Amino acid sequence: MIQNDLFLRMLKGESTHRPPVWFMRQAGRYLPDYMTLKAKYSFFDRVRIPELAAEITVMPVDQVGVDAAILFSDILVIAQALGMEVRMEEGKGPMLPNPIRYLNDLDHLDVERTEEELAYATPAIRAVKSAIADRVPLIGFCGSPWTLLCYMVEGKGSKEFSLAKEFCARQPEAAHQLLQMITDSSIRYLKMQIAAGADAVQLFDSWGGLLSPDWFNQFSLPYLKQMAHAVNQEVPVIVFAKGAWFALEELNKIGASALGLDWTTPASYARSVCGPNTVLQGNLDPSILLADRKTVAVETKKMIDRFGRGNHIVNLGHGVLPQTQVDSAKAFVETAKNYEYAAVQRGI
Repeated sequence: MIQNDLFLRMLKGESTHRPPVWFMRQAGRYLPDYMTLKAKYSFFDRVRIPELAAEITVMPVDQVGVDAAILFSDILVIAQALGMEVRMEEGKGPMLPNPIRYLNDLDHLDVERTEEELAYATPAIRAVKSAIADRVPLIGFCGSPWTLLCYMVEGKGSKEFSLAKEFCARQPEAAHQLLQMITDSSIRYLKMQIAAGADAVQLFDSWGGLLSPDWFNQFSLPYLKQMAHAVNQEVPVIVFAKGAWFALEELNKIGASALGLDWTTPASYARSVCGPNTVLQGNLDPSILLADRKTVAVETKKMIDRFGRGNHIVNLGHGVLPQTQVDSAKAFVETAKNYEYAAVQRGI
């Protein structure tokens, strides 16, 4: 029995006295204790060694007070599972030295490798669950197939991912074949996470907003739908498509328990498109957490007010920035935890 199940109750559409709160990238780069571990261990050691994954995942629960933990890992483990080399280079981000550029490059990928390559996830998640000790739920996750394609074709991070988009334009059949391979591997990984103890999962379409509405419907939405349908009978699914405000109506139909919003999507617009009963997650600009505690508290309350009473999970509109002070993160969390829906009803 999970002691604080507010997050899960919200995802099930139940009434709660306040909104639950957690935030993306909460287990990581803004925490001094995480930076100490970062100096000692490589990124993928931190992901793969159960004791390290557990320590990092639980840090924000202990130090900031969030209502849910999210597994410390990375979306690019799927690229590794399929057989690609992934390097995390300090100051540069992810590097994939042998990117996919042509149809025959797919011959080197193998979905059947997934369970073997990601076998470390099971003991890591079990270690996390043990460390959490049923205090809060654990969120597992995967990247969207489109977002994974971006990195696997581009070979690195990018603001525009022009090579990835060129790949889709010039070789659409190869693109769809790659997207399906990523989808199949991701579904297997999600099921591994759930079997090991994940209480909910989030799908990160970090680069969905780079696509036109037409291309989003071709190269992202069908694969997100496959992933959501594959696991939504087992655990709640949250879909976060950054920048894809134009797709909210369609995303609201794919069987997710909640939709994440980035900070450029007004709560009023999301409510008008999705209706009052859709659980929405977000969407404070992460830059706000660079301000003092008072400003963070004021802006967080304003954000919650805009979503109305209920059906809202407090979160940022994207990942927490590395220069964020822990005290500001605490102010964000504390403001949400002190927010009472009854007070809203009384007009207080």
